[in-house]
Amino acid sequence: MSEIETEPAVAAEIFGDRIEVARAFTRALGEHGEERGLIGPLEPARLWSRHVLNSAVAAPLFSGTVGDVGSGAGLPGLVLAIARPDVQWVLIEPMERRVAWLDEQVASLGLDNVEVLRTRAEDWKRGPALDAVTARAVSALRTLVPLTAPLVRDGGELILLKGAAASNEIEAADKVLRKFRVKDARVELVGEGLLEEPTRVVRGTVR
Repeated sequence: MSEIETEPAVAAEIFGDRIEVARAFTRALGEHGEERGLIGPLEPARLWSRHVLNSAVAAPLFSGTVGDVGSGAGLPGLVLAIARPDVQWVLIEPMERRVAWLDEQVASLGLDNVEVLRTRAEDWKRGPALDAVTARAVSALRTLVPLTAPLVRDGGELILLKGAAASNEIEAADKVLRKFRVKDARVELVGEGLLEEPTRVVRGTVR
């Protein structure tokens, strides 16, 4: 088993009184994530900085009821649910083994603000009901918008965690953004001054 990254000092600042829950989740993912096919062999050594804190710094952007499309190992959905117990989270994940992991973590961490839903985003049955939808490392924006925008109520937001090419992705997705009524799509940086590499978020309002 790979060594798990030492917790950065800033983690306690980001999670505040939720830090113990964040530690329990990070430890579980570091110890079991590779064997369960949730993370690659290189990830435990950078679990805090690259994955957990990268997700957690976006927590202040959310409110209401939020969907996380393609939750996988719980990045960002479980991390955000730990950081924001006042927000309701729906983790949308089609793969059975990942759903099993998410269910286990929700139970063991005592997260009563999380619903795990085994489905694909395109098979979502509840209509445009969510205040926001997030996703991380799922696919390019032009593929992701048709999966996420239909889940969001009028006036709700897409808040998608993206990589360095986020601005280019917005450009490439121009037609799709218009088709799905996503307005004011832009890149915002969160975690500046906290993380060495701030998190890039693509935000846009569905209306």
